[in-house]
Amino acid sequence: MRKKKAFTILLSTFVLSLLLVGCSDSGKTSSDTEIKFMHLWPEGSSKQHHEIVSEIIADFEKEHEGVKIDLEVLSNEQYKDKLKVLSTSKELPDVGMTWAAGFLEPYVGGNMFAPLDDLIDKELSDTFIPGTVEAYAIDGVTYGLPLELNIASIYYNKTMFAEHNLEAPETFEELENVINVFKADGIQPIALGNKDPWTGSLWYMYLADRIGGAEVLNKAIDRSGTFEDPALIEAAEKVQNLVDMGAFVKGFNGLSDEEAKSMFMNEQAPMYLIATWDLPNYTTNEDVPQEFRDSVEYLKFPTVDGKGDMNSFIGGPGVGLFVAEDSDVKEEAKEFAAFFVKQWGEKSVTKAGVIPASKVDAGSLDLPQMYIDILDELNSASNITMFADVQMSPSVAQVHLDAIQALFGNQMTPEEFAKAHEEALSK
Repeated sequence: MRKKKAFTILLSTFVLSLLLVGCSDSGKTSSDTEIKFMHLWPEGSSKQHHEIVSEIIADFEKEHEGVKIDLEVLSNEQYKDKLKVLSTSKELPDVGMTWAAGFLEPYVGGNMFAPLDDLIDKELSDTFIPGTVEAYAIDGVTYGLPLELNIASIYYNKTMFAEHNLEAPETFEELENVINVFKADGIQPIALGNKDPWTGSLWYMYLADRIGGAEVLNKAIDRSGTFEDPALIEAAEKVQNLVDMGAFVKGFNGLSDEEAKSMFMNEQAPMYLIATWDLPNYTTNEDVPQEFRDSVEYLKFPTVDGKGDMNSFIGGPGVGLFVAEDSDVKEEAKEFAAFFVKQWGEKSVTKAGVIPASKVDAGSLDLPQMYIDILDELNSASNITMFADVQMSPSVAQVHLDAIQALFGNQMTPEEFAKAHEEALSK
């Protein structure tokens, strides 16, 4: 009898342990469907984006009982590196973030991203601004859902400009004068973190656009033109002229973009070229002092030697969502991706000052003036050239980024810069 009682206690303990294993501290049970989601907006550097994502996840889990989102958050460069590593072992998250055009190619070629046209047709028809979702298509099949639309501008501290009796430059010559005035007063003019060389690429691309027109760079990349076009070589020369005159903060080639951004926001440098994903820091981010936000304005990239259309911008769709082709919960992952896009639009506008790729009735919302002004710029833009490294395949993009850093570091001549691109693109 004593043995039977002991066995019963042992059996009860075993059953209880199984029940406990099925429940974790986070409330998950063994019957939960788990969707792995990876994004690139850490709370420290992208607080408002991070909070919006957390809200969307909470809302989704509330509306989808038994479904849990397993979240991983990395900074931009860490995210890209980890995505490459995970792709080699076919262990991508069920839902993650991607960029358009050339960035997609190896993932689509490796059958890693799921086609999403069915999702767009059923759940998201007439959701996106024309021209955004198309950037995530290869051979007519869509593999990403765009979240952002960006254009790059030079943000400047108008208080610092006023203290030096300076106005926003409209020509390259005026920009050079602004640089010289600040330098003469011991102020480093332009914040640049070219350790992340896509930031230097923005400067090069704008110079190419102004000197050679909106199509010169696109044609070099799509092979209907050449990177050895005189305008593209001249743009590289202008970059080195800026470097030689001390336009950028000291040590810029060893600084990250986050470090450069901090220099601008701490008023150590009066100018900073960046895209509209940073707009919240100058409009709605309450963690940024109001006095600084009030001091920030933006200017369109100047003309160069009398050439260039100031309504031509560098930009395009920013990050978007992908669903992994090999996901064990593909349908649930697609459902989450669609839910995310629907929630993201208005939330990203009102809570973060982001320009979304999905349609939003901006007229019905209370928006900061700078946000309204940039929306007007988008509406009147004559051209938006997509970021060069996004247009290119990853291997060519790496050549471009390495060459940008070498060009800014005076380790490569403009002619060598052009030749390196031409060789990489010709392969």
